[in-house]
Amino acid sequence: MQKALSPRAEVLLKALIERYISDGQPVGSRTLSKQPGLDLSPATIRNVMADLEELGFIRSPHTSAGRVPTPLGYRLFVDSLLTVRPLDSAEIYRLGDELSFDGDPKHLMESASSLLSQVTNLAGIVLVPRQEESFRQIEFLSLPGGNRVLVILVTHSGRVHNRVINVAHGYSAAELVEAANCFNERYSGRPFGDVRRSLLADLQEDGDAMQRAVKNATDMARQIFADDESSGPDVVVSGEANLLKVPDLGDVGRLRRLFETFSTKRDLLHLLDQSVHAESIQVFIGGESGYEVLDECSAVMAPYQVDGRIVGTLGVIGPTRMAYDHVISIVDVTARLLGGVLSAEVR
Repeated sequence: MQKALSPRAEVLLKALIERYISDGQPVGSRTLSKQPGLDLSPATIRNVMADLEELGFIRSPHTSAGRVPTPLGYRLFVDSLLTVRPLDSAEIYRLGDELSFDGDPKHLMESASSLLSQVTNLAGIVLVPRQEESFRQIEFLSLPGGNRVLVILVTHSGRVHNRVINVAHGYSAAELVEAANCFNERYSGRPFGDVRRSLLADLQEDGDAMQRAVKNATDMARQIFADDESSGPDVVVSGEANLLKVPDLGDVGRLRRLFETFSTKRDLLHLLDQSVHAESIQVFIGGESGYEVLDECSAVMAPYQVDGRIVGTLGVIGPTRMAYDHVISIVDVTARLLGGVLSAEVR
């Protein structure tokens, strides 16, 4: 159990972290003694700093007398000492004005991610939940070469997915039409998830017992349904290049791994998913994210809602030395604005 800090130690830790966030340089006792409102002598400050270092809230990065916060120090700062700076009405209006919606939810999420990165100068990320769509119809068209088929899949919302697949042998035009008709009769109107599960079950059946046209359709359709892009959530990332300008993340190897994480998005998806069930802002500092590549980073996340139901998460990733008071407000307001735009569209 962590020892409770005295009020004086808390005031000193808060002043040290705020100064370090502002300047980016290790903070010494002489610097703190000149802070307005901190009426303590350099000797007293040194003693308190020694206690804070022993407790793991600050550390010395090298032989200088200055100290910097540790992840534990940032954690206490964010949880107990931070005063979040609310945005004024002009800032909120400007943010809302930037969230343009052209009818495509994916474009709106890209707009939100870009907005977060521009306003905070960090990397903006948004979890885009895919809506479960219903299957409408499928067409199979033979392509030159004999063993390639173009699959055209249409959803009930009108979205069209095209994909070229390889098949074991060639099909005549009549066989492809018959296969499509059988598949449409069997699955039209059913949610994609149901179709996907049924296809897996059909593949377990004895091939001889299945109608030939259905078997042909199943063999071809499973290739596009197996990893259809509408089956799960996506992550939109913007402003990764902002992190190249952060001295705290200057290690080339670490930056490369961080950019690989942004590219693959797998770890980001898991991180965002942790925040989907939260009711408010979540701040992951350093190793709290559970991913080594983010050990020198902090992530500020907030869920966004449509008509009171949480449908996704958004936030920013940057160095642990970030202006939490401002970033938390930006993320919170953007989540509320995004939810408001989506809720208005639903109505």
